[in-house]
Amino acid sequence: MGKDLKIVLVGLPGSGKSTFGKQLATVLKFPYYDLDHLIEDRFQMKIPDIFSRYGEGQFRAWETEVLQEFLGRDDSYVLASGGGCPCFNENMDLINQKAVSVYLDVPLEEISFRLGLAKAQTRPMFMGLDQGEITVKLKSLLVERDYFYRKAKIKLSGEDFSAELLVSELIRLLRN
Repeated sequence: MGKDLKIVLVGLPGSGKSTFGKQLATVLKFPYYDLDHLIEDRFQMKIPDIFSRYGEGQFRAWETEVLQEFLGRDDSYVLASGGGCPCFNENMDLINQKAVSVYLDVPLEEISFRLGLAKAQTRPMFMGLDQGEITVKLKSLLVERDYFYRKAKIKLSGEDFSAELLVSELIRLLRN
C-alpha cells in the first residue's frame, strides 16, 4: 500500500460516510474528500442532473473514472464513496487494492430515519418516495450491495461508532 494511507468509506446512502468521514479526517489530520463532489466538480453538474440528463450508466462510468484517478494519487486522505460506487465496474476490488476500505454497516431503520423525507428528495434514487417506500428501497439496495460492501477490509457495525474506534482498527490492520 505504500507510505500513504488512503481510507475509503463505503455503505448505503445515509450510513454516515460524509459525516463520519469528516470526523475521521480531522482525527487523522488528513484531507477529506467526497467522491460525488469530485464528480460534480469535474463535470460541472450536480449528481441528480447527471442522472436525469445522461442516465445511471454514464454516471457510473464517470464515477469509476474519477475514482481510479483519485486512488492513483500519492497522498493520504479519507474518501467517502457514493453508496453504489463499490458495486459497479469492479470498483470495490480497485478500492481494496489501493486503499483501506471501511464498511459503515448501519441498521436500516437508522438510515431511513437519517434520510428522512427532505434529505431523501435530494438523492436521485429516493426522489418522489414516501418514508415507507424509502425504507423498502433501502432494504432492496442492501440486498443488492451487501456482497460488495462485505469485501471491505474493516467493518464498523451499529449506529454509533467513533473515529477513535476506527483509528484503533486501522492500527491493528496495518500491524498485521
